Amino acid sequence: GFEEHFSNADVVDVSLLICGQLTATQAASIVDIAEERKDCIAFISCQEADQAHSTLDKADCITYRNAINRSSSYAVLDSGWKYLYDRYNDSYHYIPLNGDIAGCTVQTDLERDPWWSPAGFNRGRIRNVVKLPFNPSKTERDELYSAQINPVVTFEGEGTILFGDKTMLTRPSAFDRINVRRLFIVLEKSIATAAKYSLFEFNDFFTRQQFISMVTPFLREVQGRRGIQDFKVICDETNNTPQVIDSNNFVADIFIKPNRVINYIQLNFIATPTGMNFDEIGG
Repeated sequence: GFEEHFSNADVVDVSLLICGQLTATQAASIVDIAEERKDCIAFISCQEADQAHSTLDKADCITYRNAINRSSSYAVLDSGWKYLYDRYNDSYHYIPLNGDIAGCTVQTDLERDPWWSPAGFNRGRIRNVVKLPFNPSKTERDELYSAQINPVVTFEGEGTILFGDKTMLTRPSAFDRINVRRLFIVLEKSIATAAKYSLFEFNDFFTRQQFISMVTPFLREVQGRRGIQDFKVICDETNNTPQVIDSNNFVADIFIKPNRVINYIQLNFIATPTGMNFDEIGG
């Protein structure tokens, strides 16, 4: 299925892979496809053991994640399923949440940009939820998040929220967050498309300056839209050496400093004496 239709990035252009219900082995194959393509994100849900009775729990999620046995910034794993009303068949049943998580991502693209996080109370609301088979507590959420599983949580009076934005990358990195990985996918695809027009041109000062002049305004626009803090483009004789030129290659080094999102908030409340002057505290 997925291998047949989505393996070749030159034939099929895709940004999001919505995986539905998959075994851990099948999920690992999808992660491998996304990792090979490096231009899309696979959205996966922890497998429900018993759809009829809804026995999914934290241990099931972590077992499923470990069985996938992949470390990748091109995959996103959520904590499970939701119980919904199917108005087309007038029935209730469980479905995986990965379609909803991908939907939050698309909605974020439409309302903001791909480099914004699709999680949280502003952009991570899950709709059409009767209940969750597994509504993780604070302690369970922390354990899931440590295993690169994004908890989906129903908060009293707030609705159901995607409450994490990690990728399945196990090592600490900027790419262990969805927004940074998607930022670089956008940058790499856009700049690679533009760079095609340098093919078969001379590797000289004029072509290199033309490339810089083409890329810099694009990066400035992304910076102005809060995607990156800073950037630098190097495309000159320092990286296009005589050896590079003689081998018919063209090199551009693009350094990006991405913006990071807030995952934890620390609030310090301090009781002060009645006669305290706040100007003195601030000073």
